[in-house]
Amino acid sequence: MQIYDISLTLSPNLPVWPGDPAFQVEKVAEIGKDSDADVSALWMSAHTGTHVDAPAHFIAGAATVESLDLSVLVGSALVVSIPGEVSRIDAETIEDLLPAAPPPRVLFKTRNSRLWEQQVASFKQDFVAIDESGAKALLERGVRLVGVDYLSVAPFREGKPTHRILLGAGVVLLEGLDLSAVAPGQYDLYCLPLKIAKAEGAPARAILVKP
Repeated sequence: MQIYDISLTLSPNLPVWPGDPAFQVEKVAEIGKDSDADVSALWMSAHTGTHVDAPAHFIAGAATVESLDLSVLVGSALVVSIPGEVSRIDAETIEDLLPAAPPPRVLFKTRNSRLWEQQVASFKQDFVAIDESGAKALLERGVRLVGVDYLSVAPFREGKPTHRILLGAGVVLLEGLDLSAVAPGQYDLYCLPLKIAKAEGAPARAILVKP
């Protein structure tokens, strides 16, 4: 059994979505300084690094992260490699690269993963993402979880259509994956977001297991 950690390491050097707070960790108690234990405080957006989007992220009154069905977050997943020249994952891309009946969880490995491999700390606006037509094509194939290897499933400044199509259908979005060391193919996905009451998203630890 081989385990691949596809989660980003949280640190102040990790890029964040423009306008979101940068990740910060502060030691509030330290061994040897009037404390018997180290204690850290964290400051970050719910959408920092590897994270899950719940429907409430774009749909008012929809399900929040603590109510997500865990069976969607664990199980068979297909890693699909997107050619380097593709800048948007549209319906044609889905039709060309995805089986007609894929596993319920699909993760897209694109040229974005090189940014994590190269430890690029600045936010890149031209990341590869799924457009509106691609989102509709995924629904037609019955996908229940969609994973991407940058901070958003949707193109920069065009977030609403893709998010609303997928989240409106109850699809769980897993964003900020590092798939640089993962080959295309079938795996078992284990993804557990933090159980935060009434939150529209949460950081997660995600791994792939190759039997």
